[in-house]
Amino acid sequence: MGMKCVQCQTDNILSDRIRNSGRCKRCNHPFVFEPNTVTDKKLAFTDPFFKNAIEDISSQNMLFFTPKQFLYLIDQRLKNRTSSNLWNWILGYLVQSFFLVNFGGIFISSIFSDTAGFLIVWTVFNIIWIRGFFANSQSTEQSVRSRKINATNLQTLGIIILVTGISGSLIFNYFPGYIAASALGLFSYWLSISQKKRPQITGEIFLVNQAQSDKWLRDWQTVNGTLEKLLPAPRQEALPASIDREVSAYSFDRAIICDSDEIAQFLIANNVHFENNCAILSISGYPQSIFNTVIEMLRRNADLKVYALHNASPGGVGLVHQLRTNPEWFANQAVTIFDLGISPRQILATRDMFVQQSQTMAQTARQLPDAVRQGLTAEELAWLEAGNFVELESFTPQRLLRVVNYGLAQSVDSQGNEGLILVDDNVGYGGGYVFVSDSFG
Repeated sequence: MGMKCVQCQTDNILSDRIRNSGRCKRCNHPFVFEPNTVTDKKLAFTDPFFKNAIEDISSQNMLFFTPKQFLYLIDQRLKNRTSSNLWNWILGYLVQSFFLVNFGGIFISSIFSDTAGFLIVWTVFNIIWIRGFFANSQSTEQSVRSRKINATNLQTLGIIILVTGISGSLIFNYFPGYIAASALGLFSYWLSISQKKRPQITGEIFLVNQAQSDKWLRDWQTVNGTLEKLLPAPRQEALPASIDREVSAYSFDRAIICDSDEIAQFLIANNVHFENNCAILSISGYPQSIFNTVIEMLRRNADLKVYALHNASPGGVGLVHQLRTNPEWFANQAVTIFDLGISPRQILATRDMFVQQSQTMAQTARQLPDAVRQGLTAEELAWLEAGNFVELESFTPQRLLRVVNYGLAQSVDSQGNEGLILVDDNVGYGGGYVFVSDSFG
């Protein structure tokens, strides 16, 4: 297997890498990854593959990203890479079919009649292919994209079985073959249609874990230098930062409140607060050094607009309620709140998100306060109580920033914007409005 050096672009085959102790034969730059020594081939990749992932998630080193955002991206790329290319698997299917059916048919024919032997081998062969595509279209180890590809492959396989099987049966005037080809082909086609129509299969699991992803990032930086756009873990500063009195005398017209420190740090690092003239805080009080000062500044603005940005989880859906009722936030204040998401209704409206499942999440969902449950539909509650959840960090920096900027733009005319739904105009916590976006990016 050849691998290009990320330093000089020279292609090094395996013997070159072994001869030079894992270094480029031209510039002597070390290779970080060696796919041929990886036991699990699903996790085998090259240095250019990893470099492209870093460049893409950072938009060519322009956007900051969290370690978990990178985990999601590398996990999805490794999963999608295992999806069979249409023409490759068709060619493989036809070649295998020719050799296995012919040689296997000759062997089986020694037990049964000549024609029946070939039919048995051909039938078993196709059942194995159908079973493989169907299993992958349901597997939680596959990404949503891979599941869709495997469902489409089932449809294509059904057509191939119908065309080749019926044609061969007519040529040899063999009626049992015609019946078998029709049954298998139509069954494969029907499975494909049913898989495409069924609701999104939840409970996708990671192919890569966080510890493995972090180790890859550390190894990469050891050889290729520090990744400037990779964010460290958020740090809470115990001592308050000094803010000029003239600055603190002003207020913000808008504030984004996140349900995690990581997302708040991500938005601040990517200058969302500067570009939109808004405060950014987390519900746990990040950044701690300026938290109390910023809260005081926000409360001075009678026209303040608050934007809740959270995971689609029991804790996330309760963020707006917490902002409205907690005295440390905006209890008894007439504040307009925009729920940017992610809400379960947004997940249910699409099929391309990384949906996980957890018994802990299921138990937490069943304990949601009545005030939060009343703001959710029966379908949303059922989704949460099944343990489903989606994390904001499953979205790339580009998409997440686009969602935030789009939500801020929508709120300019909240009453006349069809993309925002007024879900609560009499909350009983001091007045105000709550709007929910009907889509997520």
